[in-house]
Amino acid sequence: MKTTLNIDDSVMALLKREAARQGRTMSELVESALRLMFRAQRRRSDLPPLPTFRSGGHLVDVADRDALYQAMEGR
Repeated sequence: MKTTLNIDDSVMALLKREAARQGRTMSELVESALRLMFRAQRRRSDLPPLPTFRSGGHLVDVADRDALYQAMEGR
């Protein structure tokens, strides 16, 4: 499919240079880059949600240093 894109001149210059270096067309490079971007996005969205646990409530107020030390020492 043909389309028209507005690409910054500096990016276009890099694209032309890289296409020549690799012996590929600019269209091939743009298509490859877009495929990689879409594949990476799909991988990120396929991550399962993190598990949640019910702890039964707080055993100690972590802001209370003395209570925290007592809980850690088993008092």
